Amino acid sequence: MTEAAVRGVQRPTRGPLRFALFAECLLTGVWVVLAALPVITVLPAFAAGCAHLRRHLDGERSTWRDFLAGLREATRSGWRFSLLWWAALALLAFDLRVARSGALPGGPALIAVSVAGLLAVIVLGLRTAAVRRPGTPWPAAARTAARQGLAADPGGSLLLVGGLAVLAVAAWQMLPLIAPAMGALAGCAVAVERRARA
Repeated sequence: MTEAAVRGVQRPTRGPLRFALFAECLLTGVWVVLAALPVITVLPAFAAGCAHLRRHLDGERSTWRDFLAGLREATRSGWRFSLLWWAALALLAFDLRVARSGALPGGPALIAVSVAGLLAVIVLGLRTAAVRRPGTPWPAAARTAARQGLAADPGGSLLLVGGLAVLAVAAWQMLPLIAPAMGALAGCAVAVERRARA
């Protein structure tokens, strides 16, 4: 069979597979948003969502029970890391508020640094959740994510910033759209993580 014929045979399966992955991302987004409602569980929920999508992509069994098991494990081992992440975000948000108030000289520069810091901390958290495997300590996953995000794959971090922008626009347009957008962001994080390993 010629190469063109092989491509012709494979083509019909790609569309349904892509649509199945898209649907799985949307469903995962709903699960992640529901699991993230306590706020402290945002990173563990995102990690469980990324693990679910990885299993789906690898053709392994992946049900909502597997997602819940992953969420329990990630929350149990990662609540301290999650608190530290939220504390860093709160500090940077406070810096941004002070910079915007005009109380300090050099306000525009401080605003730029604060926004860049906020994006960096958010992306590091997302990359950490995507990189982490069950049983891996969160600080070790964060070191791996920082290496990937700064040295090996800074373009992947920019892709996640774009995903965050899509999430923000979706939430601004209509709040329920945050669920499918969160699933798309989890899919983006898994793709970025696989790209960094390739």
